[in-house]
Amino acid sequence: AFMHISDPDEKAWIQDRIEPMRNADPPSEDERHRIVEKLNAAEAFERFLHTKYIGHKRFSLEGAETMIPLIDTLLSDAADEGVEDVVMGMAHRGRLNVLANIIGKPYEEIFSKFEGNIDPNTTQGSGDVKYHLGAKGSVTSPNGNEIAVTLASNPSHLEAVNPVVEGMSRAKQNLLRDEHPEATEDDYHDAVMPFLIHGDAAFSGQGVVAETLNLSKLQGYTTGGTVHLVINNQIGFTTPPGDARSSTYATDLARAIEAPIFHVNGDDPEACVRIARLAFEYRQRFNKDVVIDMMCYRVHGHNEGDEPTFTQPLLYEKIEEKRSPRKLYTEMLLRRGEIEPDEAEQMLDDYRGRLQEAFERTKDLEEKDADEALEERT
Repeated sequence: AFMHISDPDEKAWIQDRIEPMRNADPPSEDERHRIVEKLNAAEAFERFLHTKYIGHKRFSLEGAETMIPLIDTLLSDAADEGVEDVVMGMAHRGRLNVLANIIGKPYEEIFSKFEGNIDPNTTQGSGDVKYHLGAKGSVTSPNGNEIAVTLASNPSHLEAVNPVVEGMSRAKQNLLRDEHPEATEDDYHDAVMPFLIHGDAAFSGQGVVAETLNLSKLQGYTTGGTVHLVINNQIGFTTPPGDARSSTYATDLARAIEAPIFHVNGDDPEACVRIARLAFEYRQRFNKDVVIDMMCYRVHGHNEGDEPTFTQPLLYEKIEEKRSPRKLYTEMLLRRGEIEPDEAEQMLDDYRGRLQEAFERTKDLEEKDADEALEERT
């Protein structure tokens, strides 16, 4: 949706890029390989946690795994275009997957949180749950360019992280301005990009979203545009969209600031990757907010202790019949002859092997820590 934008040049810019998309060249072999790789990683990571840590809360990404190749593309393009820093904010859904498969947090560190290991560098441990933790890391694009990524820590208060991310981004931009007084405002806006990931119910329901959007164009608060990704699994805990908002789309709120909104099917990874590229290009060109509304679903309940068939029996009857985004995409590539069956399975097996090795290292570390603690007591 972009016809609500008042600037005709801006509308024409979007139109020129959207209309040829259906007839655009498909992704290259390397791009397809990277999409499959990221989908494999996203799905295998969740399945691994589901089998090794049964019943643990992790707020699974299953049903929305395409988020991982989408984010990977967005950050890779940012790295290639010279963006120095991305500041991310997100809630708990899929957070562990982002930590592992985007930011590069070691698997054993994540598994250690499930084991309940206390950080020896603190008195009583972190004091927070694993799906609130922030991290710093980097993403390397397929072209070899690197970008720094900061994921802000987050409470369970949905969307409370939004103004925090904007403030962190503005502070980084101000530091660049002080270090390079010759640079223009566009230069330091282009160098630091805020990126917020929302849930559909929270985006339309939490007042802080509207408040933060309202600040986006003000001189005292602007960060040169934020890329928003709404993981639209079409339910908020147990509440369906019709009982959660008065607008047609969860993202209609963004129309107020004339942000373009791109609705995309989460079961179509290639479309999601194209839209990620377009959203980034728009943000850098116009220094305005842009919204991606990725339509998907939630395989499990709100968390792993919730049984969704009690409150949404018809919806979950359909979800149980669905094949995962990874399977759908791999099958499509097989039909088109763009990937070999053995290659797809080998990629998945290799990733599962890395997870198992990390899991065993975590267990070894846990036993070693227990032995050391026993020695200290005796």
